[in-house]
Amino acid sequence: MSRLPKLSREALEPAAQAVWDRIASGARGGVGGPFTALILSPELCSRVEQLGVFIRYECSVPMRLRELAILCVGQHWQADYEWFAHAPIAAQQGVPDAVIAAVGAGAERIPFDAPADATIVGFVRALLRTGRVPAAEYAAAQALLGDKGTVELTALV
Repeated sequence: MSRLPKLSREALEPAAQAVWDRIASGARGGVGGPFTALILSPELCSRVEQLGVFIRYECSVPMRLRELAILCVGQHWQADYEWFAHAPIAAQQGVPDAVIAAVGAGAERIPFDAPADATIVGFVRALLRTGRVPAAEYAAAQALLGDKGTVELTALV
């Protein structure tokens, strides 16, 4: 049950309507998820959405690995919406069902087929658990993604 009212575009102030229209006409194709609450603060909503567009659609981290990272974050924070929205995308991007299920269960042993998947999960989980990434996990991410991609992965988390 939501603590905030469900809003329609018509119920919003003009500034919020403009942000709504921009989001609805963009890559997301509609206003949903956290944006239904963030729209109450149009400037905040706009800035968060722009960062989200960059991270989700434009950063240098390959989409398959971004989606796997998003699932790790969603599992850590028990964010149901992240799973609802991103588990199907991860599967479409080729993340094996067994890996998706293991990440979702918080399993320590995950049946990775791809070394890149293990690198992403190790990096993201370390950052979420301790706020730090050990040298070995950082070096693996840097070798996989480069400096730019490693920074972008960190921002995603």
